[in-house]
Amino acid sequence: MKVLHVVTGLHAGGAERQLALLLRHLPKDQRHEVATLTDPGTVARELRADGVTVHHLGMRGNRDLGVLPRLTRLIRNGRYDLVHTHLYRAMLYGRLAARLAGVRGVLATEHSLQAGVIEGRPTSRGVKALYLAAERLGSTTLAVSGQVAAVLDAWGVPAHRVRRLPNGVDAARYRFGPAERAAHRARLRAELGLPADAFVVGGVGRLVDGKRFHVPLAALAALPPAARLLLVGEGPARAALTARAQRLGVRDRLVLTGERDDVPELLTAMDVLVSPSRAETFGLAALEGLAAGLPVLHSACPALADLPTAAAPHARLLPSEPDHYARELTALAAAPPGLLPVPPAVAHYDITRIAAELAALYRESAGALPGPRHPARRRTEPARLPSL
Repeated sequence: MKVLHVVTGLHAGGAERQLALLLRHLPKDQRHEVATLTDPGTVARELRADGVTVHHLGMRGNRDLGVLPRLTRLIRNGRYDLVHTHLYRAMLYGRLAARLAGVRGVLATEHSLQAGVIEGRPTSRGVKALYLAAERLGSTTLAVSGQVAAVLDAWGVPAHRVRRLPNGVDAARYRFGPAERAAHRARLRAELGLPADAFVVGGVGRLVDGKRFHVPLAALAALPPAARLLLVGEGPARAALTARAQRLGVRDRLVLTGERDDVPELLTAMDVLVSPSRAETFGLAALEGLAAGLPVLHSACPALADLPTAAAPHARLLPSEPDHYARELTALAAAPPGLLPVPPAVAHYDITRIAAELAALYRESAGALPGPRHPARRRTEPARLPSL
């Protein structure tokens, strides 16, 4: 089986890294290639290092319609059995190109749809209309959480065309033996200028307003002077966070790492992970914190909301306000819990299980397409797949 993944870009974002992680765990009897419309960045280099073929289509902007014939030719000439799209622009162009090339098995993972917002931007009437028109060209839309599935339902996407397939976390990557963990912790604290005995509050994600990292930053001012805030990620809100830290008098206690590819190791330098965003479509950072054995304070995590509370006993849901975070962080700073057991939620979302479900879905989707595996000759209705 040969699958082409079409993605808007390959910078170091959550959906892009999730794609790379899945491709590392899908079975070897399925051949996967990636087409990126634009921005063949950090993740493209990682994929190529893993031996994955990455096609760059050189899209210059949202209205660069010239990408459509280029993508159509790539799909037709590549003789792919299935096309799997990721992110809004790739869904629009990828689904249409696949149908023009004769491929009827077209899946799309919806990573970033919220009520009134898609990929962090408001959904206008035109955006919604385009989305729904493109959705009808595919065969299946995969929702990464119950929240995303609920938005798709509210938008009128038929239930038989939606499957639940969550994101996954590479649980094994976050597990270190005691000696190895201590070595990473000491090395990274020294590298980042964090005192060995400091209470370190950590956050992982793009530095954008929606992540609300100003909340733990404001809470930091109420914590003991030895406390630090370590934010792993990059983005347009960096300058505003730095300026706010200066105004609060905690600039020397804020550490910004920029974009890093050693997040599991960096988590060993933290004592607690915070995720103060009010709106997430999945909440991968919270799961990564739990996989690393950290207590987690969060304000939105659909991945955990989809499970019983007992599945993540060390995760606490808080209003996204500084005083609530300050109160919980003060208590943790007074008695740090140390390394905690990995909760059942992490095993539930382990990438090996998620990749196995996706591989089975690929086989199911390809099996629903009758006739020889030649995209230009397929004639079938979209596959109707049962719910997970």
